[in-house]
Amino acid sequence: MSGMDERARLGAYLEDLVPQRPPEMRAMEAYAREHDFPIIGAAAGYLCYQIARIAGARRIFELGSGYGYSTAWFARAVQENGGGEVYHVVWDEALSRQARGHLERLGYGDIVRYRVGEAVQALRETEGPFDLIFNDINKEGYPDSLPVIAEKLRPGGVLIIDNMLWGGRIFDEADQSPATVGVRETTRRLTTDPGWIATLIPIRDGLIVAYRR
Repeated sequence: MSGMDERARLGAYLEDLVPQRPPEMRAMEAYAREHDFPIIGAAAGYLCYQIARIAGARRIFELGSGYGYSTAWFARAVQENGGGEVYHVVWDEALSRQARGHLERLGYGDIVRYRVGEAVQALRETEGPFDLIFNDINKEGYPDSLPVIAEKLRPGGVLIIDNMLWGGRIFDEADQSPATVGVRETTRRLTTDPGWIATLIPIRDGLIVAYRR
């Protein structure tokens, strides 16, 4: 069996272990498959939910939120943690409206706060601190986002960053594109900075989970 087949088999196995999602979330997953829209998927989403529950997170900020799939996992955690707020931030007004519909139907209308604009600037303009920050912006922007994140994340808070395996492109030394360089540099900074305890978890396309000392 090829390496690609093994990864697909592992991904399917991990997704099968995730408990059943509400019909609205299943519809969001189906939309992603039909439209080739990049969401974090059920296995990574469930891990994000679990981390947010363990952290007792009640204030979460998402840098890049798509049409709200990851937001739904975080909002579920916040709701079960006793309430709070999750910031959903995207450039696109249509995506924001789409997310609002999904999240309100899921019962998270009183938890989610919507922002349309550049995500890092939105974080700068939003009062902290936050218990958890999720980063899924353009990969070339990852390194420059770190100082803003460190300023807004409370000590003991958690940073989760998506796509840190970057489809395997990080292993291609000839790939010096801004996005690939951004992923590599962000990984280097978080794993060598004594202000963070960081681990790269090879689930889906790789999640870095970092604890702010």
